[in-house]
Amino acid sequence: MKQRMALIPARGGSKGIPRKNIYLINNKPLIAYSIEAGLEAKEAGVVDRVIVSTEDEEIAEISRQYGAEVPFLRPAELASDKSKSVDCMIHAFEFFKEQGKVYDDIVLLQPTSPLRNGEDIINSIKVYDESGSESLVSCYLEESVSVFNSYYLEGNLGIALDENHNKGKRRQDLPPMYVRNGAIFITNTDYMLRTKLVVADKPAVYVMPHERSVNIDTIYDMKLTEWMVATQNEH
Repeated sequence: MKQRMALIPARGGSKGIPRKNIYLINNKPLIAYSIEAGLEAKEAGVVDRVIVSTEDEEIAEISRQYGAEVPFLRPAELASDKSKSVDCMIHAFEFFKEQGKVYDDIVLLQPTSPLRNGEDIINSIKVYDESGSESLVSCYLEESVSVFNSYYLEGNLGIALDENHNKGKRRQDLPPMYVRNGAIFITNTDYMLRTKLVVADKPAVYVMPHERSVNIDTIYDMKLTEWMVATQNEH
């Protein structure tokens, strides 16, 4: 049986929203939502443990209070705003390898996606296992944006992503576009170590509802998430 860890990366520094990962959403730290989802997956037997990787003592303590393991503090050089997720993942992999524990896959759960739940993790692992791919990304179906209505700029001129952008295609006739939402990444560790990448050329895709695909980057995102969580709790 495959050995998998759920890894939650949580830096202490955040330029946009100070102390973002422990910002309270409905009286619960942001990171707690991802920890609880990870623990649901652990209880279902699809991941072996839920690990928080942080350089911050306060985040570490709060994470332990909510049931995550924090067996190490991440080196400061791997916790800057320029650090890559893959570096954090390799660090965690090597930490456990030195202890004689080798993981086949890492399930990366970014704390900025608090509306992803345990069922999403469980189902994404099923999709990943059935796909034969070396990685998986969670996505949502984007129904209003496509290559036919998107441009990049050269000066003030729009350069179309598709040559048929002005051919009057109806929205209903456009091919479906699936956009990464940042909630779940699964990576085979052999692939990760070989390529230093998180996402394979042809990743498996787990489709989540748009309403659970919030990825918090701004205070607007945070306030929207607070409202969504409060609304869910009313039902």
